Amino acid sequence: MTPRRVGPVEVVEAVSALAGRDTGRTRFVAIDGFGAAGKTGLVARIADRVPAVDVVHIDDFAAPDVAEWDWPRFAAEIVAPLAAGRPARYGVQGWDQPLPVGTATLDPGRVLVAEGVSVTRRELAVAWDLTVWLDVPGDIRLARARARDGEALMPRWLDDWLPSEQRWAERDRPWQHVDLVVDELA
Repeated sequence: MTPRRVGPVEVVEAVSALAGRDTGRTRFVAIDGFGAAGKTGLVARIADRVPAVDVVHIDDFAAPDVAEWDWPRFAAEIVAPLAAGRPARYGVQGWDQPLPVGTATLDPGRVLVAEGVSVTRRELAVAWDLTVWLDVPGDIRLARARARDGEALMPRWLDDWLPSEQRWAERDRPWQHVDLVVDELA
């Protein structure tokens, strides 16, 4: 399968179409891309225009002592119960929090939009209904990260996050296995 290149409007339309089909089961959507590619912004656009979606940020499954993010916990706490038609309850954490800072509950039968670096990774093995890759050049992403996170986090970006996502991308080549590829977001 060759991914189709689209703009953000087509992604919103595709998610809206999924939300418009009441199948009785949870529909899973993945928004993937390297750090600072614009995933969170695209998901915010989706949530603004498609009210019948739930959003999960992969950063809620990260922690200072977890390499990358905790995809086994994501699979156990979110994917397994929703796929079985049960509510999902998960601990909201964050890459800078050693322990969960709260919990969230998701009802089955809706559209779940999960966003984050490597959300489409092989190890996760989700039966995604729609997968999206944001294709943004590295220099633009790094400038966005610097503007958003400041100079204090640049060592973490350069020494940890960027090398980690490059290793994963070289292995999985996610842009080749998604449904849609979005060129740089404005």
